[in-house]
Amino acid sequence: QVRLVESGGGSVQAGDSLRMACTASVGSGLPNSMAWFRKLAGEPGTEREGVALIERDGRILYIDPVEGRFTISKVNAKRTLYLEMNNLKPSDSGMYYCAGDRRSSRILRASDWQDWGQGTRVTVSS
Repeated sequence: QVRLVESGGGSVQAGDSLRMACTASVGSGLPNSMAWFRKLAGEPGTEREGVALIERDGRILYIDPVEGRFTISKVNAKRTLYLEMNNLKPSDSGMYYCAGDRRSSRILRASDWQDWGQGTRVTVSS
C-alpha cells in the first residue's frame, strides 16, 4: 500500500484559486491511476465524490461541476499529483482526498481505489 500525503488546502474567497499536491511516500512511485475525491461540506452522510482522475496512459476524466475550472496533473519524478482549482465556488468547499491504485482503467467511485491520503480542507467563502 502506498502512503499518500495531501497539502495545499485552505480558506479562500469565491473566484480565487488553489493548488493542492499529493505526494507518495519515498520508495513508492505514483500508482498507475491517481485521483482526487472530495467530501462536500454539509453532506456528512454521503460517499466521497470523485472529482478527477489521471492514469499512466494519460487518460484524464473530470466530473461536470469542475470541468474547465480544475486541472489534474502529475510529475512522476516528484511522486506528486496536483489539482489546480480555479474560479472556486462555495459549493466546492469540503475535504479533498487523493487516491491511488496500482490498477488501470479506474472509475471515479471511492470503492474502486486502494490507497488514500488523510485529506486536506478547502473552504470557499462567498
